[in-house]
Amino acid sequence: MRTILITGPGGSGRTTLAAATALAAAAEGTRTLVLGTDRADSLGAALGVTTGPAPVQAAPHLTAWRPDAAQDFRRDLVALQDRASSALDLLGASRLDPDELTPLPGAEELALLRALRDAALSEKYDTLVVDLPPAPQALALLALPEELRRYLRRLLPPERQAARALRPVLGRLAGVPMPAEWLYETAARWDLELAAVEAVVADRGTVVRLVAEPGPAGSDALRTAGLGLALRGLVTDVVVANRVLPEASPDTWLAGPVAQQRKTLEEWREAYDVHTVAHLGHDPRGTDDLTALAVPGAAQAAPAADWPVTDRLGEDGVLVWRIPLPGAIREELDLVRRGDELVVTAGRFRRVVPLPSVLRRCTVDGAALRDGELRIRFAPDPGLWPQDR
Repeated sequence: MRTILITGPGGSGRTTLAAATALAAAAEGTRTLVLGTDRADSLGAALGVTTGPAPVQAAPHLTAWRPDAAQDFRRDLVALQDRASSALDLLGASRLDPDELTPLPGAEELALLRALRDAALSEKYDTLVVDLPPAPQALALLALPEELRRYLRRLLPPERQAARALRPVLGRLAGVPMPAEWLYETAARWDLELAAVEAVVADRGTVVRLVAEPGPAGSDALRTAGLGLALRGLVTDVVVANRVLPEASPDTWLAGPVAQQRKTLEEWREAYDVHTVAHLGHDPRGTDDLTALAVPGAAQAAPAADWPVTDRLGEDGVLVWRIPLPGAIREELDLVRRGDELVVTAGRFRRVVPLPSVLRRCTVDGAALRDGELRIRFAPDPGLWPQDR
């Protein structure tokens, strides 16, 4: 299945273009699902149908779905109360009724991730188009599965489950109760669900499509979003320049905005594959308007994201790990080696990445940023590296 994640700065028209992209994919005869996240149902407004927790047919071969975060939150919390019933009874806590539960911050993001996983595993669709939140929230959302899995592994390491028979004894020796079996089971279930979402996001068939209006604000947003996506190892297949004004316009007052858009598009084309979508002169509504937008097709080819390790042992005595970070600024980069992990900070973004196995037996020998690529040098550790006999 091909997955297209669409985001961009707020007000760029990303939801409309997500609907248009899904409609174009469905028009090719592929079974397409478009996922929305907006509570106000801007996706449904663009498609001309009402979307909600139940998938609806928006056009031939096209299904639209807007998951209900409140419903998922209530179901999960009630299930957690049931599993922790003995602990709650011991504490004398009263249960929360489903009718009094309201979603906490983050519930919508988790509902979208779950819907993304369910859609990918259902095998009902050939193309999945996801209307993500604006770029800053979208980047945090895409990082969530990996980060939550790392937290779970640190707080409840799976290997500790091997000592489940000793937990009562250890509890008496320590003087405090050890984690109950249900806690480890819940953590394992969450880890499995998050791994499924992470697999969809990291899949070779998943790309990110950035939508922005050509101009200074759009350029700043693209630079920031491109850096955040690159640090996550995600691929941007196309930048869609939305609401592009006509070059030959009788209105002289448009000359300034048109010139600014032209200059911005020239700059974008140096770094991205850019597709322009003309301004219709009104807010697109309904399938006719969406078809007129002429968005890039779902089959757009994209380069594979890769962080290669280059062997320069013969020439320089080092291995070089090359990490593409377009838009990164040297003064805003920071690297910290922590065991078998590397903490990479680029501007406002941070990621903890495991080192490739060959680099775990090396020490960091330096790093440099050149042409939008971070190159980290690793020297073999004599105490760990195989020696020639």
